[in-house]
Amino acid sequence: VGDSPAPESSTQPEAMEEEEPLFSNLDLFLFTLIAGLIIYWFMSRKKAEPIPEFKKLDQPSPSTRETSFIEKMKKTGRNIVVFYGSQTGTGEEFANRLSKDAQRYGMKGMAADPEEYDMCELSRLAEIDNSLAIFCMATYGEGDPTDNAQDFYDWLQESDGELNGVNYTVFALGNKTYEHYNAMGAYVDKRLEELGAKRVFDLGMGDDDGNLEEDFVTWREQFWPAMCEHFGVEASGEDSSIRQYELKEHNDINMNKVYTGEFGCLKSFETQKPPFDAKNPFLAPVIVNRKLNKAGNRHLMHLEVDITGSKIRYESGDHVAVYPTNDTAIVNKLGQILGVDLDTVISLNNLDEESNKKHPFPCPTTYRTALTHYLDIIHPPRTNVLYELAQYATDPKDQENMRKMASSAPEGKALYQSFVLEDNRNILAILEDLPSLRPPIDHLCELLPRLQARYYSIASSSKVHPNSIHICAVVVEYTTKTGRLTKGVATTWLKNKLVADNGHKSTVPMYIRKSQFRLPFKASNPVIMVGPGTGIAPFMGFIQERGWLKEQGKEVGETVLYFGCRHKNEDYLYQEDLEEAEKTGVITKLNVAFSRDQEQKVYVQHLLRTNKEDLWRQIHTDNAHIYICGDARNMARDVQTAFYEIAEELGGMTRTQATDYIKKLMTKGRYSQDVWS
Repeated sequence: VGDSPAPESSTQPEAMEEEEPLFSNLDLFLFTLIAGLIIYWFMSRKKAEPIPEFKKLDQPSPSTRETSFIEKMKKTGRNIVVFYGSQTGTGEEFANRLSKDAQRYGMKGMAADPEEYDMCELSRLAEIDNSLAIFCMATYGEGDPTDNAQDFYDWLQESDGELNGVNYTVFALGNKTYEHYNAMGAYVDKRLEELGAKRVFDLGMGDDDGNLEEDFVTWREQFWPAMCEHFGVEASGEDSSIRQYELKEHNDINMNKVYTGEFGCLKSFETQKPPFDAKNPFLAPVIVNRKLNKAGNRHLMHLEVDITGSKIRYESGDHVAVYPTNDTAIVNKLGQILGVDLDTVISLNNLDEESNKKHPFPCPTTYRTALTHYLDIIHPPRTNVLYELAQYATDPKDQENMRKMASSAPEGKALYQSFVLEDNRNILAILEDLPSLRPPIDHLCELLPRLQARYYSIASSSKVHPNSIHICAVVVEYTTKTGRLTKGVATTWLKNKLVADNGHKSTVPMYIRKSQFRLPFKASNPVIMVGPGTGIAPFMGFIQERGWLKEQGKEVGETVLYFGCRHKNEDYLYQEDLEEAEKTGVITKLNVAFSRDQEQKVYVQHLLRTNKEDLWRQIHTDNAHIYICGDARNMARDVQTAFYEIAEELGGMTRTQATDYIKKLMTKGRYSQDVWS
């Protein structure tokens, strides 16, 4: 029965008598009956409804997709492959720029997603003359590979293959405020060398906390001359603009075949089918949207989205990814300034017919949809966008400045830093401030990066809320140096997702990203949670879950929370819930730092030091698990320093020993961080 194995027969006679028939009459009767029932079931069952045909976007079927990048390179005469590990699109963007560069040096490159190819073939790269593999590798989370590079990372760890004769270089993308700065890029660089590959140019280190674009441009401008020397080739001189896509306008098209914001399948927002993921997000109705803070000029909000019937599962500590849309006012202004009809239906088709990426975003679609759903029009544009658009400026001075900003010359870097980054000019602001610049909108759409999903720590437990996901966020809004009001794309969009009372539901396209931020396996282990501001989010889920475990009669260890905000009467988030949880014993101790309610600022790290004896007992004797959530740049660093100091003072350690002690907790999964910068 069920999964139990069929018992072996012990009653079968050793030999059959010859005259005994193979099947008895009873066997034949049963066989006929079963066969009849099967035929009846097939004939009478309701004819399955035909599955609507969905046009898959940019995804050749597995049978037609080429999984050998070596065969593809040979077939198309390429000698450079640029692999990318990318979570937010920047690594992919850099890979595309490098593969495009190759053309200027008489070489031929292709950007490649390691998830789409068999990376065991890397050893065969030596079969191609003058070949080179470039890796643009971002680090995600706690020193982890990005989702699309996970299999490649696993292969590198397990492989003992020989990569002799393979030329490579790595550019790493990371952020210095994180503990494991550029861990993935550094690992790939080191591991490829260990496997016998030849590093032909030094590892590039990009720091998003500083100026990632500048780091990349500087590395790239040193990299290509070194490659020319290595391969004995010369640059083709003029850095002409090379278009990757060609425009096709559709004047007479069935609008049912036009993308209106979907990511994978056409009409997937109308006919929703699980499983839901990055290419097929679920449209979750907003069922709660309330302001959390009682006063002050900020807007902190709590949202709940309904996942009933979606088959979506989540755990406390996971992230919810949401796909926002751009502000329609900015989209309309772009249409006006460029003098185009935004409702024109277009396709941008890759000029490289062999590329897996047929379009830069789902096509056919309208300019309006592309600028609203698919393209990032809010972030300051990168230097390559300015360089490519410079040709359209009719004022020679504008043209010169735009090209200068894309160079690695100190003057150009300084100009980009001040005019674009410090003044926070998005593409609309640049067009407004450079009236001679009016590029064709299709080239602009080709160059702008994709609008990315935004990740939020889930503020609920699925044990208590199996059919909803809670989000806690602060609306981003500030005025730039040029006097322009800038609003965060996702948080402004979420703020406006009001709970409908007219029958029309506000929905959020979302999916779940699993995380390593998990409560201890043993509920009896104490937990220490440090989460000021919206860093409280995952801990709301943890607290709900610990409460649920208590209700189940489980032995639950100490549950200690360190929360911080500016003023008790202003932005003490979830005050009633937290105080109730302390009253019922779900939270053993609630510690709140109100940083601005007294002359001397008090932060969570100060409260940690105040409670050092309790903390040291919980960590050193009782096997407590520590969780930090919130700002990486200052808070997480200051909190870590506080733990070092407690280990020094109460554990009698030197700073080096204390650092090693905390690092060991991290390795054991007892010190976890969910931080952002």
